Amino acid sequence: MAVEELIEGVFARAGVTASLHVVDIDIDSGVVDTGTGVVDREVAVRADEQVVIASIFKILLVLEFARQVAAGQLDPGERVLIRAADRLGGWGLAGCADDAEVSLRDLAYFAMSVSDNTAADLLLRRVGADVLPMLAAELGLSRTRILGGPRQLVETMLADVGARTEAEFARIFPTMSAERIRAMRVFDPAHTTSSTAREMTRLLGLVWRNEAGPGAACGMVREWMSRQLSWTRLASGFPPGVRVAAKTGTLPGLHLEAGVAEYPDGGRYAIAVFARSDRLAVRRIDVDLAMGEAARVAVEALRAA
Repeated sequence: MAVEELIEGVFARAGVTASLHVVDIDIDSGVVDTGTGVVDREVAVRADEQVVIASIFKILLVLEFARQVAAGQLDPGERVLIRAADRLGGWGLAGCADDAEVSLRDLAYFAMSVSDNTAADLLLRRVGADVLPMLAAELGLSRTRILGGPRQLVETMLADVGARTEAEFARIFPTMSAERIRAMRVFDPAHTTSSTAREMTRLLGLVWRNEAGPGAACGMVREWMSRQLSWTRLASGFPPGVRVAAKTGTLPGLHLEAGVAEYPDGGRYAIAVFARSDRLAVRRIDVDLAMGEAARVAVEALRAA
């Protein structure tokens, strides 16, 4: 059975439709002549389908921050005061009861480690929201669309349900039909930040090969991604000894992750798995584990080749 069929079976058992792309970072994607035959060095399942990427855009955000730090344009120790009006929903600084003060560098850490929306929004203000589309273009990510940041995402969601505040949204959203929820702009790749699985693995390959900017900047991104606290998705599929650095993205019914698996023998594999479920749940451990299993099956196929 072809590896793509095995992966489709993993997704089918979890009840999701997914796009996946896995590539050996140190060998160009596509068909490679190894001297003994022609070997395909990628595994692709709907890898060119335009999909919502949600918080995975934060990889580009912290990359741009790290590049500006490396260029001397930003001081990573610059202090930022977070007040009540700055806080957005989600983990991290949103849960603070009082004003807090952290550095720009720590905003980047929180944005990656716990996908802190407040931290990402404040960091985006500092680096410049208009810079990220230019960065994507510079890196050859022609199908990656960056439409604002976390605050714009929240404002779009409030507008689509007719809510004025997050508290009002929390009351209205559970009463909405699945059809009305699916019609919201945050679920439409044409109207929100989106990309493809193939472009996300390209981005990761550039970061891991120090080709997305100065080596110091790429190293910062790799370090922050390695400190992500979530482990139930890609990391769950790999045995001890394999180091997985990744970034999640989550919306109701959408389970997303992009990352890199590094083996003790030096093998490095960029992975992107974007799963969509008909069930509008945020916490689906079965889907998370299926994403990890599919990633491992794809990487093992490349290693066997």
